[in-house]
Amino acid sequence: MSNRRRMAAAMAMLALLAAACGAAARDEPGPTAMDTPASAATPPASPPASPPASPPASPPASPPASPPASPPGPEQSAGEAPVPAALRFTAQTLDGKAFQGESLAGRPVTFWFWAPWCPKCLSDAPAVKAAAAQQGDVAFVGVAGLDTKAAMQAFVQRTGTGDLVHLADAKGAVWTKLGVSEQSTFVFMKPDGSAEKVSGPLGRDKLEEHLRALVAR
Repeated sequence: MSNRRRMAAAMAMLALLAAACGAAARDEPGPTAMDTPASAATPPASPPASPPASPPASPPASPPASPPASPPGPEQSAGEAPVPAALRFTAQTLDGKAFQGESLAGRPVTFWFWAPWCPKCLSDAPAVKAAAAQQGDVAFVGVAGLDTKAAMQAFVQRTGTGDLVHLADAKGAVWTKLGVSEQSTFVFMKPDGSAEKVSGPLGRDKLEEHLRALVAR
């Protein structure tokens, strides 16, 4: 074989080898994630954890408001003496005026329950008249019943007890209020409402004895 042919064959062989190497280089796969060392892989940065939100501070508990003081009731005004239950009544006097039992609150009171036709009441009248004139600190109230208003007025005129307040209790409302069922009867009531009920006739000495106990401190 001539030198020229050998040269041409060598050149052809070199060209085939170069082509084969190029194809192998193109077909060889590159490195994959599986081939990359674990230390080389950089994980995505996680956002910093936010601290838990603190609950809003509770405002200090306010102490419960005290209820306003109740105003005095209709039977007791500010600065006045309390009215005992026995004095919570209304009536009418023999001369036709309205009378409020609560007007007697704060004072010792002597109630005298009488009837115009009652002999015991007639007997007690002079002692009651004299005691009412002497005991200025005690309120005396006559409570007439069991008859007509005209008969009551005639009794007052006859006994000269017109200086006392007399109630015309024809229906017995005040008698019932104070628990009285007969005449002549006295009810001695202290300012606190405590009372003593005594049947007459008493006479002057007995009446004065009860009055001293009534005003005693």
